[in-house]
Amino acid sequence: MSKALGLLSGGLDSSLAALCLKRQGVEVTGISFVTPFFGSSKAELAAKQIGIPLIVENISEVHLAMLKNPHYGYGKNMNPCIDCHAMMFRLAGEIMAEQNFDFLFSGEVLGQRPMSQNSSALRSVANYSGHPDRIIRPLSAKLLPVTPMEEQGLIDREQLLDIQGRSRKPQEALAKEWGLTEFPSSGGGCLLTEIHFSDRLRDLVKHQPDCNVEDVELLKIGRQFRLSGQSKLTLGRHQKDNDAIRAADKSDYIILRAPGVSGPLGLVSGTPSEEDLQTAGAILATYGKGKDQAEVEVVAEMPGGEKRFSIAPMSRETATGMIV
Repeated sequence: MSKALGLLSGGLDSSLAALCLKRQGVEVTGISFVTPFFGSSKAELAAKQIGIPLIVENISEVHLAMLKNPHYGYGKNMNPCIDCHAMMFRLAGEIMAEQNFDFLFSGEVLGQRPMSQNSSALRSVANYSGHPDRIIRPLSAKLLPVTPMEEQGLIDREQLLDIQGRSRKPQEALAKEWGLTEFPSSGGGCLLTEIHFSDRLRDLVKHQPDCNVEDVELLKIGRQFRLSGQSKLTLGRHQKDNDAIRAADKSDYIILRAPGVSGPLGLVSGTPSEEDLQTAGAILATYGKGKDQAEVEVVAEMPGGEKRFSIAPMSRETATGMIV
């Protein structure tokens, strides 16, 4: 029995690809990669429904390094899909070699995405991954060149599929036929395809090219204000945001609060100047209950201790203009 390791996102396509191979007797295992932009929860549900084991790997740091300078560039937003898929195949290939899998697979469909899933892009992904002869796309395999796995008898080409294009109807019909009853709707799942998040990330990478995974995680929280080319403010919108800010690593960031009035917590990242810190305090003050006061006391919790200062709340209009 041949053994296959597949990129499993938890979406319909990757689930069907796994089932397609499993139904012809291949021993299938899924692998799900975790980054700040997508997680493994959907893949875990899919693997349980399909009845296959799942490997979960956190690749946040290496993925962020790739994201800052992708070889094939970005899609519509900050999504470097070709580089991302190639990286996942490369990393999966290392596990393939370590654990004696015979080949890799994915749920990619020819022509489903015009930029990242055309014939040229699929070849680029395979070549750039370092494992061009060990990758198969079961859903579109009959429309693609014969692979060594088919020639070697590891897979029966006649039991592979010839799906192409953007329509989901063939996949939905197969899901019904094969008893796959639970799967997420198409699209979504990756923050890099979302314009609002991409705008925040683009701003961060531009001004702080050495940003780390923790800096990226902060982009998911609250309101974001660009203070200067060197620093920014993250401001909580509700208690969940404030809890996330409070939990941030105090050695890397400055936490702002206004002890005399109720309101949000703030987090200053980057390398703020004294002027940046004052500006952050003024923004914090205008989003709290002290917005109508002449001055608000602000406490800055810094790595070396606390600093207190009083500041007039910034006008809401001015503050809004600094949001990224």
